[in-house]
Amino acid sequence: MIKALIHGHVQGVGYRRFVYNHAVKLGIKGYVKNRDDGSVELVAYGDKAKLDQLLKSIDVDIDNGPQVMNIEIVEESEKDNDYDSFVIL
Repeated sequence: MIKALIHGHVQGVGYRRFVYNHAVKLGIKGYVKNRDDGSVELVAYGDKAKLDQLLKSIDVDIDNGPQVMNIEIVEESEKDNDYDSFVIL
């Protein structure tokens, strides 16, 4: 499980749907949601290789093409899955 905060131009540009599409394609469970501070919160459950692939896939600025964003991992653990699917909150 990872919990990450994604900073940058990530609200109002379809970023949550972008993350959702990648997560579903990889079979990852969890959620993505906007936060009041302008960041996006991601909680994702899956095997480490798929979580790493998800983080690489979403580390772009979808308006301006590939660009490093600030993805801050705030928690990483072997915690059990709390979700049956991946959702946008």
